[in-house]
Order: sequence, then structure tokens, then C-alpha cells
Amino acid sequence: MKKICQLIRREHEDLKLLMRSIPSLTITLFVLSVVCANLMANKELVNYKYVAVDCGTVFSWIMFLCMDVICKRWGGRAAMKVSLLALVINLGVCGSFALLALAPGKWGSFYDSGLLEVNSALNATFGGSWYVVLGSSIAFLISSAVNALLNSAIGAATKLGGFRAFALRSYLSTAVAQLVDNLIFTTLVSKIFFDWTWTQVLVCALIQAAWELVCEVLFSGIGYKVVCSWEQEQVGQEYLSRRGERRA
Repeated sequence: MKKICQLIRREHEDLKLLMRSIPSLTITLFVLSVVCANLMANKELVNYKYVAVDCGTVFSWIMFLCMDVICKRWGGRAAMKVSLLALVINLGVCGSFALLALAPGKWGSFYDSGLLEVNSALNATFGGSWYVVLGSSIAFLISSAVNALLNSAIGAATKLGGFRAFALRSYLSTAVAQLVDNLIFTTLVSKIFFDWTWTQVLVCALIQAAWELVCEVLFSGIGYKVVCSWEQEQVGQEYLSRRGERRA
């Protein structure tokens, strides 16, 4: 029991130092992308035959790009810790929305339309469905671990340098992790609760993963420049030094 308490205390201290090391804008973008992707997953962007893409994909690539830059600078373990923190915050936001949706007050849109159906629809949207939140949380937790571990493994194995190394580890890890994320979510939610066929599950997962990978490719140059500036300015060096001391 004493060892467990020491481990918890050590990890807590490690997390605090990590949060002080990573620039606040990066953490903010990461958390907001997780929250927005979860909320906008309630609205479809494309729905045609076997193709179904939700609006959450507009934000989901941002979280993976944030994970990639964090992983490049501070390692896969740090990326997983920030992902877990973002997930906890997202669950807190979803819980708050669900409770506030139960409040008897009216939404502003109700006074524009005068229809109770509008108020009920907004409550249902922001209140969310437990299976959607659960499915997205499980998918994000597993895919973020896959992304961080694969990104770190490729980075350690490749002999390339510069942007090519960053692109290789980012593109491959994002492609695999996004596919895992979409497959898990569509299976747990769309397949079970909306009776999708396996063809729909696979096609939609592939299309969304491809779209998110394209976004990653388009904006990876910005991510690489950010990481380079962190390295030049030695941002978060205290965390890296302490981690090196523990390994020694």
C-alpha cells in the first residue's frame, strides 16, 4: 500500500511538472478539440449510402496533431498523460451539459421559434447520449495510447532526421490510431445502437481516417515548426531533465 501511495504521489508530481512544461496554448487546443469533436459528433456532415461522416471529424485531427508534437518533444508517456487529462475534462464537460440540460429553463432558440420541440432537441443534443459518450471515450483512450506508443516506436527506430522523421512518425501513427478510433466508435455506437452493417462500419471508419490523415499532412509543417521552436528555446527542459535523472 505504501508503494502504491508513493507511485501515485510521484505520478502526480510528474503530471504537475509536465503541465508547467507544455505551453498552455497547446493544452488548450488539445482539450478544446476533444470537447468540440465529442459535441459535434451529434451532427452529420455527409450522409450518402455507405458514407457517413460527422462534424466531429473537423476537430478530431487537431487532437492527434497535438499528441504528435507533445510526443516528439516530451515522449509518448507524456502524450498519454495529457490525453488522459483531456478525457477527464471532456467527461466533466459532458456531465455538466447533461445536468444543465435537465434544468427547466428555455433555450434562446425557443423564443425565436416558439416551439417546445426546439427546446427539447437542444436539450437532447447538449445532454448527449450515454452510449455516445462512452463509445467516444473508449475509442479515444485506446487510440491515443496506440498513437503515442507507435509514434515513439517509429521515432526510436527511424534513422531519418528533420521534418522527414517527424512526418514519418506522425503520419503512420495518426493513420493507424485514427482507424482504430473510428472502428471502435462505429462498432460500439453505430453498429450496436443504430444497427449499421459491417460494410458501413468499415467504409465510414476508412473514410474518416483518410480525411483526418489528410488534415494531419496539411498542417504537419506547422506542428514541426512549433516543435523546432520548443527545442531551440528549450521549452519544458526541466521535465526532460528530471525524466533523464530517473532513468539514470
